[in-house]
Amino acid sequence: MPNTTGNSGERLIQVPPRVVVMLVAGLAMFAFAPILVRAGGDTDPFAFAAIRTVSAALILFPFWMIRKSNAETFFNFKDNLIAAGAGITLGFHFIFWILALQNTTIASASILVTIHPIILIVIEAGLFKRVFPPLVWLGVLVAFSGSVFLGYADSQAETVFEQMLLGDLYAVIAAMLFALYFLISQQLRQKSDWINYVFRVYGATGVTCLLAAILAGSDFRVDPVVWYAGIALAVGPQIIGHGSLNYSVKYVAPTMLSTLVLTEPVFATILAWFIFAEWPPWTTFPAMGVIFCGILMVWLARKKS
Repeated sequence: MPNTTGNSGERLIQVPPRVVVMLVAGLAMFAFAPILVRAGGDTDPFAFAAIRTVSAALILFPFWMIRKSNAETFFNFKDNLIAAGAGITLGFHFIFWILALQNTTIASASILVTIHPIILIVIEAGLFKRVFPPLVWLGVLVAFSGSVFLGYADSQAETVFEQMLLGDLYAVIAAMLFALYFLISQQLRQKSDWINYVFRVYGATGVTCLLAAILAGSDFRVDPVVWYAGIALAVGPQIIGHGSLNYSVKYVAPTMLSTLVLTEPVFATILAWFIFAEWPPWTTFPAMGVIFCGILMVWLARKKS
């Protein structure tokens, strides 16, 4: 399989058609993630995250057992530690993501959590000393400015959410955790087939969220709707959505791949309008436009390089 490296260190390889199909299905599932979280209402976020992540691990378990005896690559002790670290990071990402959606609009939470490509740029430049064109850094500055504008607009808006700015902060933390998870998982995914990798990561994610719920004193005797929404989140956004990203990261560079998730805020906002009659304050839209412009600049600059 052809493999070349550009000036910025991105891997440019031919993407197999099956990867494209999985990505399309996964991105479609992502749009329903905030809708399902909102359907759970103001339930305990730790319990909700545990229901989602443990369900995903249990669903994958029989497939992993079938595949295990014929796995292409077996993980060593170090690999299992890295998988556990990725799973722990992803678990806290889900917890903060649910907290964000319980405190701010779907539109604001969705757009802020998708700034992880910008965070990846900063991490790659700071830790891996990668050099990026000036347009990339201009895009980073524009997207950051848009995020600040969005936070200010939400803090001044009169909505049913009393702590929108706190919800925005939770979304930013969720984005940072997702960027870190992406970096941890990239190299590990190169060594293994999909199910052998993703079950270990999701298993660690489930254990993390379950322990967090226990330590937080969460009560799992919640409304059945929460269980339905949690299981739906496990099957759709997590296994199909995140699973498609985990599968594709073996073929597509993480920053490029994570940028595709920008489709989520658009479709999630539209779905929230139709399903919950939730329309964000008008100041949200120019802020979203600025953030989109910044990330688009990053995308174009990195693609050219």
